[in-house]
Amino acid sequence: MPAIADLSTADLDALWSRVQNAYGAFRARGLKLDMTRGKPSAAQLDLANPMFTLPGNGDHFTDAGEDVRNYGLLQGVPEVRALFAPIMGTPADQVFIADNSSLALMHDCLVWALLKGVPGGSAPWSKDAAPAFICPVPGYDRHFALCEEYGVRMLPVPMTGQGPDMDAVEALAVDPAVKGMWCVPKYSNPSGEVYSDETVRRLATMRAGAPDFRLFWDNAYAVHHLTARQHEILNVVDACAAAGHPDRPFIFASTSKVTLAGAGLALFASSPANLRWFLARAGKRTIGSDKLNQLRHLRFLRDAAGIRRHMEGHRALLAPKFDAVAEALERHLGGTGAARWTRPEGGYFITVDATDGTAGRVVALAKDAGLALTPAGATSPLGRDPHDRTLRLAPTYPSLDEVRAAAEGIALCIALAALEKQKQVRAERR
Repeated sequence: MPAIADLSTADLDALWSRVQNAYGAFRARGLKLDMTRGKPSAAQLDLANPMFTLPGNGDHFTDAGEDVRNYGLLQGVPEVRALFAPIMGTPADQVFIADNSSLALMHDCLVWALLKGVPGGSAPWSKDAAPAFICPVPGYDRHFALCEEYGVRMLPVPMTGQGPDMDAVEALAVDPAVKGMWCVPKYSNPSGEVYSDETVRRLATMRAGAPDFRLFWDNAYAVHHLTARQHEILNVVDACAAAGHPDRPFIFASTSKVTLAGAGLALFASSPANLRWFLARAGKRTIGSDKLNQLRHLRFLRDAAGIRRHMEGHRALLAPKFDAVAEALERHLGGTGAARWTRPEGGYFITVDATDGTAGRVVALAKDAGLALTPAGATSPLGRDPHDRTLRLAPTYPSLDEVRAAAEGIALCIALAALEKQKQVRAERR
């Protein structure tokens, strides 16, 4: 289609009529498709089905001879910690392994910090009149939900394509009330961007007004590549230690999108002081996580090469879905000025910036056509997108045929909303 803003009024009306008819035909198909959450598909989960028979009969001992069926090993099975230590960027003795939810670990760290404080601080965070977190936008709605739940103010900063706007971050971080920052440093949720080395260094070296400032480093997509190029990011633990801030990063990850989403492993890693703090809290909460599942993961994945092989299976299933969305968006919207979108090289999402003031309308049009999309505003704190333009698309869960159909409908909804907006703007000018 041509650039919408350049169309004559007659051509704008004609194009609106054509897109409206195409949208009507799509809606008449009566589809029911869900693109709301970044869940693994059944085919992805099937890749890990051999885990159901692991560990085998009698194979319930660690290398040191400890019986994983029993209590104990609060920090996790040592050889499993060693398996994931390279992903976490720390030695194995600085890794903690929990049950399937890394979000639960983030929750616990935030709540414990609010109630008990963290190393380097003089008081619990809740003693501050208005503790705050820096929140890159677009960002992960569940991060924002944690802050909202516990009354932590959220300070949005824009993303740049290389990570968050560091000038904005550094300006906010000097406030002693700013206690932390959310970061998804690799294949960010939802923009897909990768933090540059310079961004990581500046996060490590910047002056923070709070001596107990923490980076909540959610490396959820550490091994989730969509292309042959496998991006690496600078080790934030080493960078912070070199800058004299060894306790700054809290590292989180999980195998929820590697093996089985409902039966994965959650991972935490940090400095020795932070790990001691974490274990002191965790030891009151549990006597130990599911160590049979930890051993099951070790027997299935085996080593770093095994993780890479397994993730290639995921890439083979996911890359065609992301390509299908990009193809439909380009075919229907390329050159129109109606939207911009990302072409992520990893992760689980595609971000679309539609015409300002139309994201909510796009979601409503999609719903009427049988397409469930993430609510407009979900990628901003408190669900409020000041521009009403950002959409998060999650093509992982539906089948490839369903993704192709959904992408067609989404593109039509974006085009129709943009045309409606242009018609409204012109009418208001008259």
